[in-house]
Amino acid sequence: MADVAHDLSGAKRRIIERLKRADSATAPGLAVEFGLTDTAIRQHLEALEAAGLVERLVAPSVGRGRPPVHWRLTASAGSLFADRHRDLTVDLITTIRTTLGDDALTQVVKARADRQLAVYRAHLDGATTLTERVHRLAEVRNTEGYLAEAIDSDVDGAMTLVEHHCPIRDAADSCAALCSAELELFRKAVGPDATVAREQHLLDGGQRCVYRITPS
Repeated sequence: MADVAHDLSGAKRRIIERLKRADSATAPGLAVEFGLTDTAIRQHLEALEAAGLVERLVAPSVGRGRPPVHWRLTASAGSLFADRHRDLTVDLITTIRTTLGDDALTQVVKARADRQLAVYRAHLDGATTLTERVHRLAEVRNTEGYLAEAIDSDVDGAMTLVEHHCPIRDAADSCAALCSAELELFRKAVGPDATVAREQHLLDGGQRCVYRITPS
């Protein structure tokens, strides 16, 4: 998918944009619209299909002959178009701070952390050891896009939680309370029988965020 997605020039890009504006289209219809042969259009569509960007829909057969095949975009194709989620998030943080004040922003961050904690506790439910809890914590952080991993240690039964990516980096740059809440979130999630300390921090110049989790 990556190779095609980064090389969407000419006809492929036009096909993607055309399908974005319509529910679906047929290869012959696209061929006529773009002034290309059916074969050329089908080759482009099949390449986009192999990349996971379009999919085919076979309409119910009416009468004799093959039923018409329609093509539409997949959900994955959405990443090819403009995305302002980060800008919106930072703008909302700034608006809350300037309109309602830092206390209100802190309350919003806390409410978000409380919701996360409920999800984490459900995921960690049934884990009887610190090792298992940290591994499960890494799993749930992975689902949130942090590229997290739990590393066992033979020293004092300590664990290391490493996050190689921060999907909320722009928001965290704008609101340091998000990182403070995250550290407290981990402490509550793993339980009172362990201490959590941040040893590396992306916002402080680290290459990743690293947390040392040690039995109390």
